[in-house]
Amino acid sequence: MDPLEVPKGFKAGFATLVGRPNVGKSSLLNAILGHKVAIVSDKPQTTRNRILGVKHLENGQIVFLDTPGIHKPKYRLDEYMVEVAVRALKDVDVAILVVDVKEGLTEEDTLVIERLREVQEKTPVVCALNKIDLTSRERAEQVEREIRRALDVKRSVCTSAVTGEGLSDLIDAVLELLPEGYPYYPPEMVTDQPEYFMVSEIIREKIFNLTRQEIPYSTAVMVENIKDKGNVVVIDAYVFVEKDSQKGIIIGQSGRMLKKIGQYAREELERFYQKKVYLNLWVKVKEKWRRKSGSLRELGYYLRKE
Repeated sequence: MDPLEVPKGFKAGFATLVGRPNVGKSSLLNAILGHKVAIVSDKPQTTRNRILGVKHLENGQIVFLDTPGIHKPKYRLDEYMVEVAVRALKDVDVAILVVDVKEGLTEEDTLVIERLREVQEKTPVVCALNKIDLTSRERAEQVEREIRRALDVKRSVCTSAVTGEGLSDLIDAVLELLPEGYPYYPPEMVTDQPEYFMVSEIIREKIFNLTRQEIPYSTAVMVENIKDKGNVVVIDAYVFVEKDSQKGIIIGQSGRMLKKIGQYAREELERFYQKKVYLNLWVKVKEKWRRKSGSLRELGYYLRKE
């Protein structure tokens, strides 16, 4: 859309999706956009960075910010993730509190609500009562009442990323609270994530989905090279773990686990690039990287100065 041709009443602004881990923020964002910009798994703390996704509408543009789940930090990595989420609440037009209505409010949900209370005077809050497909309306209403006792919520919407229920209502609720203005991004843009980041996230998603216990949380992925050779894309990437024993699990007996991770990642990458992909994966040990600020920076987990 040409900014000079923006219709009267066109709205544009930023909306942050915030909540505790595993409430479905990333799945919700992907469903709203109709395009995968954030990786998902059934494990908490999958999202580690702020993910931007742009929803283009005839009468507006919503720039969504997906964030890591707010929780009690255990490692330096956790502190980084919480800080990413908190920063994403600054200077946005709307905050979207996402809660899992099936599980109800937990101690971590109260941490999120406390953060929202700090900004609610200048940032209106919309509540997404998510995963409504897994529970009843009565349950959702009960959770909504609990939230409204603690927080000023402008509007609540029952949503499901699986069935699509409530997504258009959530979009309308956010759009209503945005200011009039020109779009921030061109119509062809869905996300601002660089290619190297998208590739590393796809690989990390497969690790989350294929491994258990502490393994997915102990891993980080760094893409070393991406070479487009015309009919094929060649990617070199490293998987970092904290211990030799974890390295053995990621590689697996006779290399089977690493091969499986590579296969699943390659299949998605080929859909991403729309061409053949050669993916070379190596596993390295970087001891206690989640606890060390220097290691976090090396692996791309650092906050830029505001």
